[in-house]
Amino acid sequence: MPFVKSFNIKRRDFVRAGEASINIQNILKSLNMDPKLIRRIAICGYEGEMNVVMHGGDGVLKLEIDTGKIVLDISDNGDGIEDIELAMQKGYSTATEEHREMGFGAGMGLPNMKANSDVLRIKSEKSNGAHVHMEFYVY
Repeated sequence: MPFVKSFNIKRRDFVRAGEASINIQNILKSLNMDPKLIRRIAICGYEGEMNVVMHGGDGVLKLEIDTGKIVLDISDNGDGIEDIELAMQKGYSTATEEHREMGFGAGMGLPNMKANSDVLRIKSEKSNGAHVHMEFYVY
């Protein structure tokens, strides 16, 4: 039976942004997972969490640990990703000036998630949120 834990993410909550990814990182460390795998998962969790905080509505980051793989599912109830193909391009960003002033908006969120996960699936509909599914194989 897999281990499952969910973390709530609040839109525009920059004070708590990143807490879910840190909690996931600590859970994986406590299970003595490979540090390189933990790093990849932490990067993806953080990028997804920040996308929800900046662009989504309220959301959930779910961690599932099973034999052979770890899954991160991130979903929100925001406006959705208008053009997924464009959003996957390195450097493309819809960050506001406020986000840029805080150091965000380099346009590497989804490309980093793709580069660090073994499987990446994104579903989104305009005005109906986004769902990002990532899998990481445990070797």
